[in-house]
Amino acid sequence: MELIQQFEEAVANSKTLSEKPDNETLLKLYSLFKQATEGDNTGDAPANAFDFVAKFKHEAWAKLTGTSKESAMQEYVDLVKRLKGN
Repeated sequence: MELIQQFEEAVANSKTLSEKPDNETLLKLYSLFKQATEGDNTGDAPANAFDFVAKFKHEAWAKLTGTSKESAMQEYVDLVKRLKGN
């Protein structure tokens, strides 16, 4: 199966996990998804310093700067497989 198809399947599977992942794992899923679909985070930090969720999401995605879209897709697929127990 092609990587893009695997990624799309993993995205669908991530929405049907039997247990909600911890916050660190959710941030990893978010940042890998954004890196795979949009590339490097070029946006500014959230304007509201008290919007901690947006801040943590921005920082998690920014840590992946330089990671190729293909690598991010593969990491996302692998992470969802582990979460599903495959």
